[in-house]
Amino acid sequence: MGMNQTPMSERIHIGFFGKRNAGKSSVMNAVTGQDIAVVSDVKGTTTDPVYKSMELLPLGPVVMMDTPGIDDEGDLGNLRVKKSYQVLNKTDVAVLVIDGTAGASEEDRALLIRIREKKIPYVVVLNKKELAPPEAEQDTARFLELAEDHMISVSAADGSGIHELKEMIGRIAKTEEPEKYLVRDLLAPSDIAVLVVPIDSAAPKGRLILPQQQTIRDILEADAVSVVVKETELKNVFEKFAQKPKMVITDSQAFAQVAKDTPDDILLTSFSILMARYKGNLEQAVRGVTALDALEDGDTVLISEGCTHHRQCDDIGTVKIPRWIREYTGKEIQIETTSGTEFPDDLTKYKLIVHCGGCMLNEREMKYRLSCAQDQGVPMTNYGILIAYVKGILKRSVQVFPEIYELLQ
Repeated sequence: MGMNQTPMSERIHIGFFGKRNAGKSSVMNAVTGQDIAVVSDVKGTTTDPVYKSMELLPLGPVVMMDTPGIDDEGDLGNLRVKKSYQVLNKTDVAVLVIDGTAGASEEDRALLIRIREKKIPYVVVLNKKELAPPEAEQDTARFLELAEDHMISVSAADGSGIHELKEMIGRIAKTEEPEKYLVRDLLAPSDIAVLVVPIDSAAPKGRLILPQQQTIRDILEADAVSVVVKETELKNVFEKFAQKPKMVITDSQAFAQVAKDTPDDILLTSFSILMARYKGNLEQAVRGVTALDALEDGDTVLISEGCTHHRQCDDIGTVKIPRWIREYTGKEIQIETTSGTEFPDDLTKYKLIVHCGGCMLNEREMKYRLSCAQDQGVPMTNYGILIAYVKGILKRSVQVFPEIYELLQ
């Protein structure tokens, strides 16, 4: 997959924050060498977060995020400020832009405290260096209690300091993390993995959804063999194999039928369960799903999706999951839903959160949502794990992960 085709969830997210007219948009445009964001002398030109996927050397594929001013005013302005703070939840590198002619403010200090609390790598950019007084950098560093290696002076107008800023962003963004795989580490060369992909009214025309594409790619990286079938053809396909498949990976909605048609000596799991492991929340999701057994009449369950999409008449998040929850529990459960960037700050009213696989969310945002639930004592699971649980096949579907399988013994 080329850098231009890298999914947004796999890109480094770089957020530009600051007060109105500090020059956030101008600095971002200078860093990228493109007119990504609208620039104006009018305060509050950026009214909503702006996202741009691109390549930025030396980092490679990134998402650049421009945000509304953190000093916006009025009811509408307060909503814009809230949106800016929400962008922090998906930010891998924060760039705090300060007007060098005005110096840092209490709003800047409050935002920097939040960035530090979230342990986000950051750089403070003193913009308009060509107009700033000589003592601006020293005064700003002192006010923000900032070490020099976190700060740089630039001019978005004449480009001075921009190259050094790009190198600085590159240094703090490049963290060596252990490689993660969807399925590659579970397969040996020449192993066969059968992927079950239903083609129904909810399936995107002409393409596979992202977790399916990523899984196929990961199987190829393992030098293994992927065979893609519809759930209606699975039984027939088994009869054609000279070599027994190593595993079957299914869309969660077809779990029950696929489990019935898959021999017991073949490993079975789902795209959603693989994605939960990839995002680092498989254990929490397996523990969380057992909260279904404690639900009572009138309890509220939150169903949250990481992206927005056109709802079908039998939509999984708003129709199927609620139906399966009520059928399994036999209780009158209240259901609330969120999608896209929406995720409540206060989760205490919910007895359980059921999240999608999170394929469109980057790792930082997914971890933020998980930690919010954990901190507030609300169990959280995901679609695939819930479906496997209510269908009575969760233990089988995590057998491929011995440490998770042990939790259910």
